[in-house]
Amino acid sequence: MDNYPLLNLFWTMLEFFLWILWFFLLFKVISDIFRSHDMSGWGKAGWMVLVILLPLLGVLVYVIVRGKSMGERDLAQARRSEEAFQSYVRQAAGTGPSHADELAKLGELRSKGVLSEEEFQKAKEKLLA
Repeated sequence: MDNYPLLNLFWTMLEFFLWILWFFLLFKVISDIFRSHDMSGWGKAGWMVLVILLPLLGVLVYVIVRGKSMGERDLAQARRSEEAFQSYVRQAAGTGPSHADELAKLGELRSKGVLSEEEFQKAKEKLLA
């Protein structure tokens, strides 16, 4: 291979890429072990020992055994993040219930006798403040 420096560069880049890919998978598995709520502490410790002492075998076995639930946890986390983001956007944009809607609810509660006139006035002042 000494006669082909471009081929050496290609192999070096391939090895570098595979190492990065390996570390990404290793960190993904380790974070999933700690994120998993359906596993006991002893189960987590066992997986960590296996992943640390026999990294290649441990990661491959983990992905085979728990890969499906690993994907489900990722999907659930993405959904929670999306819901939190949407909630924040709605709150920041002020598209929640309007003051008029809240006042209408308060008026309805007052007319049903749930709120007294004094309670209605206090809630109204608080809402408009």
